[in-house]
Amino acid sequence: MKLKFGVIGTGHMGHYHVNVLSMLAPQLIEFIGIYDTDQKRASEISGTYKIKSFNNAEELMAGCDAVSIAVPTVDHYNIGKKALESGLHVLIEKPITINVQQAEELVAIAEKKKLVLQAGHVERFNGAVQELKNIVTNPVLWEARRMGPNPKRSLDVSVVYDLMIHDIDICLNVVNSPVVSVEACGQKVISAQEDVASALLYFKNGCIATITSSRVTQEKFRTLSISQHDSYIHLDFTTQDLQIVRQGSSMTTTSADNIKYRQESVIERLFVHKDNPLKCQFQHFIRTILGEEPPHVLNSMDIETMRITGKIIEKIRGK
Repeated sequence: MKLKFGVIGTGHMGHYHVNVLSMLAPQLIEFIGIYDTDQKRASEISGTYKIKSFNNAEELMAGCDAVSIAVPTVDHYNIGKKALESGLHVLIEKPITINVQQAEELVAIAEKKKLVLQAGHVERFNGAVQELKNIVTNPVLWEARRMGPNPKRSLDVSVVYDLMIHDIDICLNVVNSPVVSVEACGQKVISAQEDVASALLYFKNGCIATITSSRVTQEKFRTLSISQHDSYIHLDFTTQDLQIVRQGSSMTTTSADNIKYRQESVIERLFVHKDNPLKCQFQHFIRTILGEEPPHVLNSMDIETMRITGKIIEKIRGK
């Protein structure tokens, strides 16, 4: 029997959810339908994908085994709670809620009812990110930059929740050591929330992470660089390219005219299976519901990501 799926919220990310679930149906799932408070938007998506649009969320939930929630962040808690209490498995876009307390409550409900609650951190399913745990062994310096122009959406939340949370999540799960100190700064530029932000995380194992995010940078790029004692790792999230640089030898020569420095390095370009990360995320969600594989990330780590994210915002706002 196939799982019956629904999508609540058909805006920017919700549209992507509908697209992926349409790809997975009818082989893996039965796609029941969608709901959005914007009936015009819902009607457009319904017509494009030939999928039923429901008049309210409760009516859609009544016919589903699982839902994906891609509504504005401020509504995540109420809709997520309603879905879980209705006995549905839930994939909810990041950030899972607007604070740790709400996230803890949703996790507690899911555990009590033995339901799968998965945060929609799509970068976890980037092929290059999947390889990181195989090659990152002793990180010393972690440098992540996630920049881009004004998206004209998600301006109701801080760029820390909108963009930086991706890199916080990856960093915490790969470094795998407690954060002992947080420093941060940020600035409002085009909205009432932080539009640029930079955070400095200190880990118990000695790793230092600098994470910078912006939604006012004219060029879009998402990169990660990791320095280890014996290697330098560079990842491009957009292209899913991953390379490791190892220093072979270095030599300095001097003469009466100048000083010359020569370095020889070995560059390894790793083969990464490139697939649609959002599709991979939903496939994992489905397999987790069916008991075919354990969650990639435990809900306790989602809560820790929320805790560090909240701490960064507190530091920026001087609380």
